[in-house]
Amino acid sequence: MAHTLVLAKQKALVLPEKHGKLVLREVDVPKPGSGEVLVREDAIGLNPIDYFIPETGLFVTLYPIILGWEAAGIVVQLGEGVSSVAVGDKALYPGVVGDGDRFATFKQYSVVPADLVSKASSMLLRSLTCIHLSLYLQIPDNLSVEQAAAVPVGLDTAALGLYAQPGERDGAGLSPAPWEAGGRGKYQDQPILVLGGASSVGQYAIQLARLSGFSPIITTASLKNAEYLKSLGATHVIDRHLPRDSVVAAVRGLTEEPIRIVYDAASTEDTHQIGYEVLESGTLVNVTIGHFIPEDKLTSEKHISDIFGNPYLPDRRELSAGLYKQLIALLSSGELKASHVLL
Repeated sequence: MAHTLVLAKQKALVLPEKHGKLVLREVDVPKPGSGEVLVREDAIGLNPIDYFIPETGLFVTLYPIILGWEAAGIVVQLGEGVSSVAVGDKALYPGVVGDGDRFATFKQYSVVPADLVSKASSMLLRSLTCIHLSLYLQIPDNLSVEQAAAVPVGLDTAALGLYAQPGERDGAGLSPAPWEAGGRGKYQDQPILVLGGASSVGQYAIQLARLSGFSPIITTASLKNAEYLKSLGATHVIDRHLPRDSVVAAVRGLTEEPIRIVYDAASTEDTHQIGYEVLESGTLVNVTIGHFIPEDKLTSEKHISDIFGNPYLPDRRELSAGLYKQLIALLSSGELKASHVLL
């Protein structure tokens, strides 16, 4: 049952073909079905995969397709049976690419399903199910709509990389997560290294590490961002411009405890080498496709976790839903801050 008038057509950025360029087209505005809401998108997040897919031609097999994985805006229609939200609510949410483009975010309006109603159709997402309203959030008053639109993917990638159990796309398996019972401070006095701390994912990884009690929290970044990263929870910031050996030596000089978790939010050849060398045993979390460690250098004590930061994988949904249930309180209280653009 619709609660407000919405135009039948909308503008969208469409990828028409493999290796193509995004073009502006007019497409239908999807209608929210039973248990769904329609959101007018006021801000859309940009992510590396949004340029990676057109550039490489990987993952997607059906064209044309609309990309886009996160957004924020205003609820403008309610589907039948929806009572947990209202028209006019501000919302932030991750999107899903595929399934007729209803849930992708590179357009003016997107549907947010309330139930597991369909499977995504792109090759990349063929195992994913659509978003549940437990992953839909009203925007706290202390966040702008632009800040809110950039929360879901960066936060999901950091959270799943640290706390998801090994599965189709691995996590480091830390448990319990800090939003779960017994999770706050669980890893007290254990060191962690976050490479690329000034990135969006890196900022969330630092904050989650702080909530989990890690100390010291060592990160690499441009030193002009050092004070801000310390305000998020980093205890030490190492200049990312230093030579590889110097970074390794600096990290080792900051803790006598073995480092068992390295979160590589940059995931370059240099950061992979640094992270793998610093790791005594445990997990190097990698946020890109593939890694740069030669096969003859791999050891059974050091695991490389290739994380795909999407909360809709069947073995990730429960963990993600728990995070989103607590996220409003974390953002409102300032315990978790939306990432800033740091250059």
